Amino acid sequence: MTTVTHPATAGTASRSAVSTGVGLLVLRAVVGIVMIVHGWQKFFVDGISGVDGFFTQVGVPLPGLSAVVVATVELVGGALMVLGLGTRIVGALYALCMIGAIVFVHASAGFLAAAGGYEFVLLLAAAAAAIALTGAGRLVAGLVSRRRLVARVDGGLARIRLARFHLD
Repeated sequence: MTTVTHPATAGTASRSAVSTGVGLLVLRAVVGIVMIVHGWQKFFVDGISGVDGFFTQVGVPLPGLSAVVVATVELVGGALMVLGLGTRIVGALYALCMIGAIVFVHASAGFLAAAGGYEFVLLLAAAAAAIALTGAGRLVAGLVSRRRLVARVDGGLARIRLARFHLD
């Protein structure tokens, strides 16, 4: 009996790497945008004092400090997430924030988000944890003037390369 195996071609591996990069970009962008909107709301709509009051009401430890930390993780971390910078750290911090939201706010309402439950918050925690575990992926480019900034962090070593980027 003969078994025939076909090694993956370079093209297949390349397509797989591109699709993984695009998938992580989509995940990062959506999670980052959700983070930015919630951080913006905490800073500029409810205000830190309003968030502090809510956190006090639901029993979050150190509510004043926690309000500032959570709002900062959401707003600044969300922007970093979209750009693909510091995603492992931001993802881990945001996952912890969402676990706190489950414990202090949503768990008592059950699973379904429509009833105030933890369904959506759990999804955000899982997505943030997945980003923390996988990192940003290959697509971490942001446009800076007429140059393309590509920043990657591999094993704690940051490499930044500037290359000409033509808009034509």
